[in-house]
Amino acid sequence: MKALTAGRKRQPGLGAAAMVLIVIAAIVILGGLWVMGGYNGLVSKDADVELRAANVQSQLKRRADLIPNLVGTVKGYAKHESGVYTEIAQARSRLLSANVAANPKEAASANAAMTSSLGRLLALAENYPQLKADQNFIRLQDELSGTENRINYARLEYNNSVKDYNLSVRTFPNTLIAGMTGFSRKAPFEATEAEKAVPKVAF
Repeated sequence: MKALTAGRKRQPGLGAAAMVLIVIAAIVILGGLWVMGGYNGLVSKDADVELRAANVQSQLKRRADLIPNLVGTVKGYAKHESGVYTEIAQARSRLLSANVAANPKEAASANAAMTSSLGRLLALAENYPQLKADQNFIRLQDELSGTENRINYARLEYNNSVKDYNLSVRTFPNTLIAGMTGFSRKAPFEATEAEKAVPKVAF
């Protein structure tokens, strides 16, 4: 009888230990799910930023690809403006080597330099009335203007995506997960005043 009583007394102890283990296991599982969910959310937002950066990059390349044809058209009328052509070539090279995802500040600066150089190139048309009337020149100018609009739109989308990502990285509890998994804040694509202006020639 005493043995049975002793056995009954030990059973509650074993049950309490099992409950503690279950609670610990539940906490570990829930914690793991929480970390996994937060991590996956950050990965998704990071991927969206990369996609938007690629869109900006694509439009910058499209802009750079239009430059040689524009320069060729201008050279047909203004052969002696070598300084402007050299500046354009340097700005184009810098724009093509810029990486929006890796360094948006440098990419924005390269685009601003391209805008400034284009402004000087397009201003040459004022001194060459035949160039102003050239249909190829007018068409390329229109294409550049359209590309500028696409760049502005892509930049806005990129900056909105960066804002959303940065907010997520900085907000608790994601800030803990970001710190543990290496996610850090990203820089927006900030345009200068010169870079915002679409170069135009008055006809």
